[in-house]
Amino acid sequence: MTGSSAEAARQEFAGRLRELRKDAGLTGRGLATATGLRPAKISRIEHGRQNPTEDDIRTWAKACTAAPQIPELIAAHREVEQLWTEHRRNLRAGMVHVQGRGTDVYTQTRLLRVYESNVIPGIVQTLGYATAGLATVAYVHGRPAHEVEPAARAKLEMQRLLTAPTGANTYSFVIEAGALDHGVGGPAVMNGQFDFLIEVTRMPHVAFGIIPPLAARHIRPGEGFYIFDEGLVRSETWTGLMRTRRQDQIAFYVKIFGMLRGMAVYGAPARDLIEDARNRLR
Repeated sequence: MTGSSAEAARQEFAGRLRELRKDAGLTGRGLATATGLRPAKISRIEHGRQNPTEDDIRTWAKACTAAPQIPELIAAHREVEQLWTEHRRNLRAGMVHVQGRGTDVYTQTRLLRVYESNVIPGIVQTLGYATAGLATVAYVHGRPAHEVEPAARAKLEMQRLLTAPTGANTYSFVIEAGALDHGVGGPAVMNGQFDFLIEVTRMPHVAFGIIPPLAARHIRPGEGFYIFDEGLVRSETWTGLMRTRRQDQIAFYVKIFGMLRGMAVYGAPARDLIEDARNRLR
C-alpha cells in the first residue's frame, strides 16, 4: 500500500473521533472544556494533522459518553499507527534481515492461506525464482547485488515447513493462472519452478488451487495476501507491507479467500494449467 493509503486510514480515524463529538452534541470548545484538551489540538486531531495519544482517545470517548467504545478505538488507533511498514526503512538493515524475519509466525501457524494474483507465493518459490524476484527488489530500492542470493536463501528457510512437514501445519494456496506466465528469471528458472509446483500439488497437507484464465468470476483479481490462522493478515506491495490483527478485517479476508478458492481448480486440472504455461514458455 502507498503512503496515500496510510493517510486515508489516518483521516478515517480522525473522522470517527469527529463523529463521536458531534453525536454527543458537543462543539470543539465544548469538548475542550470537558476534556482539558486545547481547542487547537482538537481541531488538528479531527483533521488528521495530529495523532492523538491513547490517553487522548480515552478522555475523548468518556467526554462523549462513548466509554464502551474505548477498547475498539484504541485497537483501531494502533492499527493505523502500525499499519504500514516502509520497505526502504526496513531495508536499511539489509535484505537478509528482512527476509529472515517472520519465520516464527510461519512455524506457529497451523493453517496458512495464501492468495497471489501475479507471482508465485514465496513459500513455494524455488531458489532461482526467489533470487530473480529479489534482484528486482534490490534494483528498485537501491540495495547492493551481493545481498540478493543470501536474502533468497533466508527467504526459503521457512520452506522446510512445507517440504518436511511435522503434521501440525497445513497450507491452502490460490493463484491466478496469469501468475504462471510471468517469466521471472527466464525459461530455465521457470521450468524449475513449474517442476516444484507440480510436486506441491501432490503434497497431502497442501491444497494448491489455480483460477483458470477466462473463468467466470464473481470477484475480481486483487492484491495478494497471507492469512495466518485467524490471527494475522499480511499484504505486500511495492512500497509497503500491510499487517492487521483486527478480527473484522481478518474475517473479511477469510471471506474473500473462500470466494477465490471457489473459482480455483485443484489436482490434475491445476497440473494441466501448469503444463500449459510450460508449453507457452517453450
